[in-house]
Amino acid sequence: MAGFILYPAARLSGYQHPTRKEWLSAGIIGILLLTLANGGMTIALQYIPSGIAALLAGLLPLFIIVLNWIGFAKLKPTRMVVAGLFLGIIGILLLVRPGSFQATSSQSWIGITIILFTNLSWATGTLLSTRLALPRQLISSAAQMLVGGGMLLLAGLLFEPVTLISILDAPPKALGAMIYLVIFGSILGFSSYAWLARNAPAHIVSTHAFVNPIVAVLLGYFFAGERYNMQAIWAALIIIAGVGLITLSKKRT
Repeated sequence: MAGFILYPAARLSGYQHPTRKEWLSAGIIGILLLTLANGGMTIALQYIPSGIAALLAGLLPLFIIVLNWIGFAKLKPTRMVVAGLFLGIIGILLLVRPGSFQATSSQSWIGITIILFTNLSWATGTLLSTRLALPRQLISSAAQMLVGGGMLLLAGLLFEPVTLISILDAPPKALGAMIYLVIFGSILGFSSYAWLARNAPAHIVSTHAFVNPIVAVLLGYFFAGERYNMQAIWAALIIIAGVGLITLSKKRT
């Protein structure tokens, strides 16, 4: 839905249609980031609690930095980047309160394996964003969402008991959540990430995985009435410190 909204808006703003090569490049990124990574996370949450999922998703910066070091830019991370990674992971570990991990099932390794794969897919798509011939930014984001989202829609229609009109049975809260994600999660959020992936150093881009849990905590506090203890506050401060170290290392890498 976000792709169908953003694409004509970009065309009306003067952006040209992508070439065949640009469609192919944008499609590859869209499949890696949206079909495999986001789709895989959705499947993984059927096997493991959200606490473990948040912790494993927080390892994404490690995947991006290591993959960029050994396979893409051959850029060795500085000590400040490594220290920031360590603080960020510790902060997420505290934030998701590992006591909830007892809810795992005998099939938890399925979910854990899937999330590790989604991290690899997202890291690869992020690093390829500066190496493939992509169209201009808004058209690129729209094309990635159209291809990646289209593949997810096709998979859902093939493997789940739904049809194109199943959305009519969704409760109002689900529709409201979907509209929120179309606007803020996709048109604004994903497009911003796609721009950063092409214009900022990989280790800076990776810090979004540390910040996302803090945003979730704040949204839960202000809109869902959730309450958090001092451990969550300390965890957020530790995560912010880790992001700060990684950001400050920009000029040294």
